[in-house]
Amino acid sequence: AEDHLPDDAPPQELTGGPRLHYEVHDGDGPYMLLVHGMLSSRAQWMPNLAALSEFSRPVVVELWGHGRSPTPDAPHYFLPGGYVDQFELVRRELGVEQWLLCGQSLGASFALLYALEHADRVVAQVFTNTNSALAQPRSPERTGYVSQQLAQLRSGGRSAIDEHPMSPLHNRKLSPELRDALTADIGRITIEGYAAMMEHTQPASPLGHRLDENVVPTLLVVGEREERFGVLREHAERSMPQLEVVGLDANHAVNINQAEGFNLAVRDFFLRELENAAGSEGQPRP
Repeated sequence: AEDHLPDDAPPQELTGGPRLHYEVHDGDGPYMLLVHGMLSSRAQWMPNLAALSEFSRPVVVELWGHGRSPTPDAPHYFLPGGYVDQFELVRRELGVEQWLLCGQSLGASFALLYALEHADRVVAQVFTNTNSALAQPRSPERTGYVSQQLAQLRSGGRSAIDEHPMSPLHNRKLSPELRDALTADIGRITIEGYAAMMEHTQPASPLGHRLDENVVPTLLVVGEREERFGVLREHAERSMPQLEVVGLDANHAVNINQAEGFNLAVRDFFLRELENAAGSEGQPRP
């Protein structure tokens, strides 16, 4: 399967076919695309939107089969390149030349790939703990994980989604409002969408072999309590140009567990990079 929609796809497949659900929030500054991870929704960003809106206009998307987004029949929509195509459609509809990116968990894989393939459209990007994006392609760990998830889905059906250990509902630091929103949205996840994500998205998501191609100023905000992420963090620090790292006392969902620290780190980084971009307007990236 191709990584993007076919080059000869008719225009209606791009503009009239399935589209990711997205919402534009009021704010002051450039647009910022926010991409959540697996088993989440637009609610992932509830602890952050007010702070991010002080210097940007958040654009929150929902993954295929999650929240309010549909579940396409064609597998190519679920490939990381299919998400990149969708993000480009959103950018064009907003009518902007450049924007900011922020990816969480699996969503970071799509945001990072977008920045690799459309670096001229990205002022700067932030991502969080992401075992999907920083892994190596076809690693035994990833292959085993995908096979296990598909087997659990076949045997357990809906319970494989509701009881998944990475579900944000297991997070003890959720406010009642956030828990209610996530509970409702996780109930919207379709079995077909989850299965397609396991079968088509997860195997194609690793970018650990391409990190050295990055030319976009990048901030990794790490939840340091997720110990298994340490090896991937070290790989990113060794391999990825333009990377800065901020560590916070949090688990995988660092933007929720340490919302204030996350919001401050993102604000300071983006404001600095926006100033740098304004000062070097017209200068090509290295």
